[in-house]
Amino acid sequence: MAKIGFVSLGCPKALVDSEQILSRLKALGYETSSTYEEAELVVVNTCGFITPAIEESLEAIGEALRENGKVVVTGCLGARPEVIRERYPMVLEITGPGEVERVLEAVQAVLPAPRNPLLDLIPPQVKLTPRHYAYLKLSEGCDHRCSFCIIPKLRGPLRSRDAGEVLAEAARLVATGTRELILIAQDLSAYGVDLRHRESFWGDRLVKAELKDLLSHMAELGAWIRLHYVYPYPHVRELLPLMAEGKVLPYLDVPLQHASERILRLMRRPGGYQSHLKTLRSWREVVPGLCVRSSFIVGFPGETEEDFQILLDFVQEAELDRVGVFTYSPVEGAEANALEGHVPEEVKEERKARLMEVQAEISLRKNQSFVGKTLEVLVDELPEPGLAVGRSYRDSPGIDGLVYVETDGTVRVGERIPVRITRADTYDLYGVQV
Repeated sequence: MAKIGFVSLGCPKALVDSEQILSRLKALGYETSSTYEEAELVVVNTCGFITPAIEESLEAIGEALRENGKVVVTGCLGARPEVIRERYPMVLEITGPGEVERVLEAVQAVLPAPRNPLLDLIPPQVKLTPRHYAYLKLSEGCDHRCSFCIIPKLRGPLRSRDAGEVLAEAARLVATGTRELILIAQDLSAYGVDLRHRESFWGDRLVKAELKDLLSHMAELGAWIRLHYVYPYPHVRELLPLMAEGKVLPYLDVPLQHASERILRLMRRPGGYQSHLKTLRSWREVVPGLCVRSSFIVGFPGETEEDFQILLDFVQEAELDRVGVFTYSPVEGAEANALEGHVPEEVKEERKARLMEVQAEISLRKNQSFVGKTLEVLVDELPEPGLAVGRSYRDSPGIDGLVYVETDGTVRVGERIPVRITRADTYDLYGVQV
């Protein structure tokens, strides 16, 4: 049996691509190997968004070549094959993100398919996440032209999936044990715009390729629904009643990027200090317990101490639940690189540390407000008898906090249990099963 090694790097969108490639390979009869030694070929799914990610991808390719010798490269960095070929001219093939068929062709050119996939009535689906949660991609690409980002160059323009196709996949996932659906796209709030929100069939129903209509139907499946990467457009407010009614988790991941209007204009991003605050207040009026995660870039070209202070003041006033801070990375091909006033690396790091210090105090205060309250927790793992580790509606896997729970010993992974919170620290909660 032909064995394929697989290395998956990058964001959840790339993880979904990896799942699709592995599922198709398995349907063709290939097995996967967890070691370079046993693999007859290695596929590396790369990230190419920022400079550290590019270096990590190149190092992974180099390691695969050293340890195995036969390597097919795909993913975002694959959209820039000259970068890869310059360092590693011996890779077998390079494909861009989402080019599943080309990956399969490259693998089969070296290792012919072990069996005829037409003999399999139901090709197996490979998941790289635990059984109880899954990332569900609504669209590919992006139509925005943020000056610091090259995603449109790597992944192309917005290409949404029909609502019927998305719902069918969601239903299959829930039927096989998924208890949390994490919806992802480069911009979820733009979903369906390219399709002019056309209707498609899900069973005997017509559903629009429009986020509110899609979520209303998806909620019937009974799983948690979490939204990632939502631009702060006015129509996001239409989703809030679904959160207030318990149909969608009251959680929004909104990459605001900055609060200085001057810097945001240079970034080609919407909003500013006061408009961001106004948006947040309006959302919280409808959903008081809304958890808002955001990310910010410090040290963007031209950012002055005054601009940074505006961001610092905003974070203090906005009291966001979760915050990620990144220093500006001059990615090749990004238009922001041509801007004047590049910030020294030591200043970027110092600003990042100051912002995270402010946010840590907010995070601790927010977490402490849940002490004495009861939260529903989705169990992720059982490290020892009587102890469960899981997440509340405020916690997305891998990026947010955790809830450590004393249990009666009968809970299972993937189960949702009520937990009374007894203690809190900066990022995590602690409690007992009710």
